[in-house]
Amino acid sequence: MVPAGGKDPAAAGPCGLPAGSVTAPALRGLCRFAQGRGIPEGREFLLDYDVIEAFCVAGLAGRACSTRGTYRSALYQLARPVHGQPGQRATPFAGAKPPPPYSPAERAELAALAGAQRDPARRRSALALVVFGIGAGLRPGELVALRGSDVARPGRQVVVQAAGRVIPVAGGYAGRAWDLACHAGSGHVFRPGPADRGYKNFITNFARGLAADPAAPALSMRRARSTFICGHLAAGTPVGVLLAITGIAEAGSVARYARHVNGISSSKGALRGRWRAENTR
Repeated sequence: MVPAGGKDPAAAGPCGLPAGSVTAPALRGLCRFAQGRGIPEGREFLLDYDVIEAFCVAGLAGRACSTRGTYRSALYQLARPVHGQPGQRATPFAGAKPPPPYSPAERAELAALAGAQRDPARRRSALALVVFGIGAGLRPGELVALRGSDVARPGRQVVVQAAGRVIPVAGGYAGRAWDLACHAGSGHVFRPGPADRGYKNFITNFARGLAADPAAPALSMRRARSTFICGHLAAGTPVGVLLAITGIAEAGSVARYARHVNGISSSKGALRGRWRAENTR
């Protein structure tokens, strides 16, 4: 296990910049885009917010809005230590509406489904999908890359290091997250052993093959992440903290999830205002 405050797990990526499973393809695209326009390779040039915006708007013009938004979030995360907070609002992308979160009954059913898999290795991978999806809000690529050594337990809290973020695991999932990490050691938590981890349907195909009652809810990383984010919104987690642990680029993007939470405004302006108010306290 990594010690509390341990090393950043991201490995060296394209153009010499750190890259986790999510940031690597974004960085590769950014590097190609910058090289085609004669932009120097130094990180202060590549991670300039204007360069990132140009790449996401013009360089990814043919990609889905959700992909462009995900790439920008990952690149903004790398740019903040270099240039601070962005000085202007990012170009809005329509994005896909997030799925509804799992209800408490559905969460219990999914945990039972995962625990009922007969093969021990398959059972642990199914539990990892539930625990690190709902309990830590990991994206699919982050779960695929997760190793046991990326999980730490400083004091009573269990945290996950993913793509440069330190994410506290929700209390109801912390114990199982730690057990899964201890079993994995330095190996992969999800589907350990040789595998094509760059395959985009790696998790989807695994989830489809689980033994389950046809009436049971489908196990989806998108719904799991939505559950994690909506849970924090309902609990009143400060917007800035939520952005930091989820890797979402800006407060307005959280509004897509707020529509699923009673008592929380889904107005982008309201959430940006809440973020500004929190920053001035």
